[in-house]
Amino acid sequence: MMKFSKQNFFVLVGGMIIYVVDIGVDFWVASKYFCQGQYSWSILILCFRGLSSIITQIFSYEWFKNDWEGTDTGKLKLVFLVHLFHCGIFIRYWFALKYGCQVAFKQTSGRGASEADPSNLIQKQAIDAVTDINMLRMFKTFLETTPQLFLQIYILMEHGKTHFYQYAAVIMSFCGISLSMVDYQISLRKSLPNKDEFRVLSKFMYLFYKLLTITSWILSISLITLLSVRISVVLLIFLWICGFTWTLKQHTTFCKSKKMEYLYRTVVGIILIFSFFNIKGRRTKVCISIYYATHTVVTLGILFVYMFWKPSIIKEIRFTIVSILTISSLVLGIIFLVVYYSQLHPTYCRPQACSDEVDGVAGQKERVKTGRFQNFLMQ
Repeated sequence: MMKFSKQNFFVLVGGMIIYVVDIGVDFWVASKYFCQGQYSWSILILCFRGLSSIITQIFSYEWFKNDWEGTDTGKLKLVFLVHLFHCGIFIRYWFALKYGCQVAFKQTSGRGASEADPSNLIQKQAIDAVTDINMLRMFKTFLETTPQLFLQIYILMEHGKTHFYQYAAVIMSFCGISLSMVDYQISLRKSLPNKDEFRVLSKFMYLFYKLLTITSWILSISLITLLSVRISVVLLIFLWICGFTWTLKQHTTFCKSKKMEYLYRTVVGIILIFSFFNIKGRRTKVCISIYYATHTVVTLGILFVYMFWKPSIIKEIRFTIVSILTISSLVLGIIFLVVYYSQLHPTYCRPQACSDEVDGVAGQKERVKTGRFQNFLMQ
């Protein structure tokens, strides 16, 4: 297991600050639209925020319930109450900061220490706490941040007039997407013994691959929404149905209960609208090729539809800029994807780590903790 360092601690503190600022920016932007009489935009922003918060609270509480199974029920009731008021993520940040502070600032040299050593146990608790936070932030990214980025870009393209709060919302969305995706991969490699270290160059390649492909796709959806809102809604629903159906065929085992498993598959279906998601941790060269080939065909198809349906718009400088950004983001994103997977992707699994079985009570707990992330793998 990798070490939880002081740098990790400060990154965690920064992530919590950004999380709080993001909430403030959402309500600020929503209030600005409301004051301007743009009630539909304001309601949509609050709906994205509310939906993502509800779903992340449900998953967070279920994880607490699974991890604390057999413990004091009064403790769980208090946790439930905190989650009911949508503050569950702050409990997780408190645990992460508590354990992280202990290991980052009171570290002892324990290379030869056993897994049962108290310092190593706290180290694992800190990494597990951060892992859970980053999993929840990944849900939030695709349930709220990415749809909000799409909404803000669509508003800017439709009306042309821009305000400072709109740029603030777009910047916060990009920051949220970037940080959550990179933090997710870092946590993945720290929490699982069969994952290699995520190096600096790999981080940047992965970040640009995800960010550029998502940006291109959001611009494409924004273009077709400008053409027809109905067509855009139908396309998004169709893509979600395809993603949800794929998760059903994969027979995912992320949650203990059937209801939570179907909720998880619903969320994965939403994620698949915007980015490829490897839910079984297997090699997915064919699947990822089909996924981005489809995105490329649809993106080019949207641009060709504009040429024949509304040729007058092609002459506008705004359409030219968006088209160039859409195509260039897609091409660069796929280039980064190819380089990342062919040259910089860490090895999936070491043979020894894959074949070893952990027995006993401590081993069962280890299997439960790694199992959650083992069944939630986004490549």
